[in-house]
Order: sequence, then structure tokens, then C-alpha cells
Amino acid sequence: MIYPEEAQKVHEQWKEDLSDLHLIYDYDAKNPDTGAPEKWRYEMWFSHEDRITYAIHGGPMAGRYNYQKADYQCIRPGELWQCNWLEETGTICSLVYDIPNKRITTLLGFSRGHWDNPEKAHGDKRNQADFDRWRTLAKEGKSQADRFMLNDQAHILEIFRGPGELKAIDPKWPTL
Repeated sequence: MIYPEEAQKVHEQWKEDLSDLHLIYDYDAKNPDTGAPEKWRYEMWFSHEDRITYAIHGGPMAGRYNYQKADYQCIRPGELWQCNWLEETGTICSLVYDIPNKRITTLLGFSRGHWDNPEKAHGDKRNQADFDRWRTLAKEGKSQADRFMLNDQAHILEIFRGPGELKAIDPKWPTL
């Protein structure tokens, strides 16, 4: 869904700024176990007006391939967009795409199950066993308030249109 919903100009701007846009970006991160610096590579494709498709290639979540229902919010046309979604793992994701500065700013509220057991979050949603395993991660922890909050910024390395190496999805496929 694109917000504000009733603003036709915003929908037209989404088509110009985000429709079919593919980003590959790196976070300058630290290994959660050792504290050593490392790159966490992410790949995001704004595949549909109400979906995102992504892959994670670096860091503890590397090996995760997913698509999700997403909401887009125009902050400043041609400059800033926010994309928000909820994962099957219980993780809350919020991403801001800064077009002129080629930056991604994120806030991720990882469920304890997802953050504490990242290897269980690897896989592809199209694989039913992976999907089922991910859903159990949302149930771990003392409550839904028991989360690991991660704030970070990434440098965009590549910007292009189309799926690249990501698999296309049918927007009718179910998500949360």
C-alpha cells in the first residue's frame, strides 16, 4: 500500500522513484559474536506497490530469501521513501531510502527467536519447511516486547530496474 492512499501524485511518484527498483547495499557492521568489522550485504527489490522482495548475503542473516507485504510512505517526493513490513519471524522492519544520498537507514526490531537463532531464519519462503520454521521464531522470547533493536545505515552500491538475480513473485501469494 502506498501512503497517503488518496494522493494520486504520490502514486505517480512511487512509479518514478521505486517501481521495479532494485538496490544492492552494504552495512558497515560488527560481527555480533566477535565485534570484528564486517560487511553485511542486502539486496532489495521494490517489486510491487504492496510487496518487497529481498535477499541477505552477509552477516548473521545471510542466506535468507523472502518477499513480504509492505507499506510505502512518501516522505519527500524524489528524495525520501519509507518502506515498512512485518516478518513471519515476528521481526518488524522499517527502511528509509534516501535517493539523493544513496543511503539506506533501517530500524529492525528482531524477535528474540530470530536474533538469537539467525541460522533458523535462513532459507527461502517458497520452501514450506523454511516458512514453518520462521513462524516458530516469532514465538520465542518472554513476550512480543522482548526484541533486539538494530539501527543502522548502509551505502547503496548498485541501483537498477528489474529482479536481477532475485526470483519474481506473484503478488497474490499470501504474506502476513
